Amino acid sequence: MTIDWLLAAEEGGLGLDFNILETNLINLVIIIGVLYYFGGKFLGNTLSTRQSAIKTEIAEAEQRKQAAAAALAEQQQKLAQAQEEAKRILADAQTTAERSREAILAQANTDVERMRATAAQDMSSQEARVMRELQQRIAALAVERSEAALPGHLNDDLQRRLVDSSIALLKGE
Repeated sequence: MTIDWLLAAEEGGLGLDFNILETNLINLVIIIGVLYYFGGKFLGNTLSTRQSAIKTEIAEAEQRKQAAAAALAEQQQKLAQAQEEAKRILADAQTTAERSREAILAQANTDVERMRATAAQDMSSQEARVMRELQQRIAALAVERSEAALPGHLNDDLQRRLVDSSIALLKGE
């Protein structure tokens, strides 16, 4: 049966053509036509769907980019505010520290002056106390020596004159 079919092809009927160059070109044209006719709609729909998905993803990426840029700007603004606040706090702390330092120095100077005054007063009172003690001691020693030396030098006439002059001194004459 195969041979009959091949012979029929030579006589103008239907048969197989073994010329590879002619048959490949015709087969290729037929396949491209079938793919174009049946695959054009499918491929067009697939490409259209893919194009829409890509456009949607690009739009979402742009929105995320804008949101990220807005968030970055907001965070940079907050950072700048925080830095300004830190500078203000540092300046306030330095001012407070300087005031405290000056107040401590003033208090220390006041305390030193008060201590000096107290020391000077203590020294004056100690000096006066020591002077009184010395005067009392000198007076006691003078009286003691006078009492020791007086009995040998004192006679009745001298004793009377001494009593008279003491009485005169007491009267204010």
